[in-house]
Amino acid sequence: MSTIPLTMKAVVKAERAPGLVYVKDYPTPQISAGEVLVKVQAGSICGTDLHIYKWDEWAQRRLKPPFIVGHEITGIVAQTASDVRHVRVGDQVSLESHVICNTCFFCRTGRGHMCENTKIIGVDRDGGFAEYIAIPAQNVWKNAAGMPLRIAVLEENLGNAVHTVMAQNCAAKNVLVTGCGPVGLMAISVAKAAGARAIFATDVSPFRLAMARSMGADHVINPHEQDPVAAIRALTDGAGVDVLLEMSGAPSAIDEGFAALREGGEAALLGLAPGPVTFDLNAHVVFKGATVRGIVGRKLWETWYQTDALLQSKSIDLKELVTHEFAMEDFEKAYHTFMSGESGKIMLIP
Repeated sequence: MSTIPLTMKAVVKAERAPGLVYVKDYPTPQISAGEVLVKVQAGSICGTDLHIYKWDEWAQRRLKPPFIVGHEITGIVAQTASDVRHVRVGDQVSLESHVICNTCFFCRTGRGHMCENTKIIGVDRDGGFAEYIAIPAQNVWKNAAGMPLRIAVLEENLGNAVHTVMAQNCAAKNVLVTGCGPVGLMAISVAKAAGARAIFATDVSPFRLAMARSMGADHVINPHEQDPVAAIRALTDGAGVDVLLEMSGAPSAIDEGFAALREGGEAALLGLAPGPVTFDLNAHVVFKGATVRGIVGRKLWETWYQTDALLQSKSIDLKELVTHEFAMEDFEKAYHTFMSGESGKIMLIP
């Protein structure tokens, strides 16, 4: 690898206010024992990045600027600490964003994705919308040789979709995906691979509904044009769906999703709401006898193995999911394109 520079370009959350800044001389991180330095090849924008950009209620409670943003990252190992053995300089890798402690109750009982001391790159510590990122070697997933960047950059976010779908058995079930942002679109593809009987998808963006159809949704519904609950019940002989995969975090979508869920159904919630939401617990959960699961991150490392298996077996096809590429310094244009609803996944290139 070439000589590692002392400074680098990075997209930074500089202060407690909306927006981000592009810094041309941010210090290049130094690695410690057990860490690797990754030369970033690409990053992709996700919903959490928008919360950070907009500086909403969640962001104000959680974040402590300044820090580099970006947590969906792929790149090449540029340097390793002397005690790192399982990856080498030159390996192409994707990164798990949750840096865990390995010693808390959850880590020691096989639930590292719920670690009490989790530090998320691009949220709690410097992320990867930069030329380099330092990260514990345990967070590096070595990719198959020749994996396209457009797939490698999706793996972390794809893991969210895989975890959400696999949290319950979707085989031979009617499945509803509320929210057809990129992770919702990936969930459609994963649910199809998992053997769903029929997949329903809701979104207010015609562009994303068209993408949902191309990813395998059998029925797409725009709540601005028709009542999604009535439409779904009409298509399921009045029963509703067996499984709800809530990917949007939008209060209206959450309410509609649970209203469309049949008695005894199962719901997995990944979408991050902008704040507290009003929810009819009695009607939607208690009297319905529903099973509800909150989904956080990916199971470490079970979900990564499932994700890799889906990709290597070609059970899912994500090659059309990245619709836009931008240079890192054009992050403003990239973020606004993502917020427009007229895009799939957006990739940033250092």
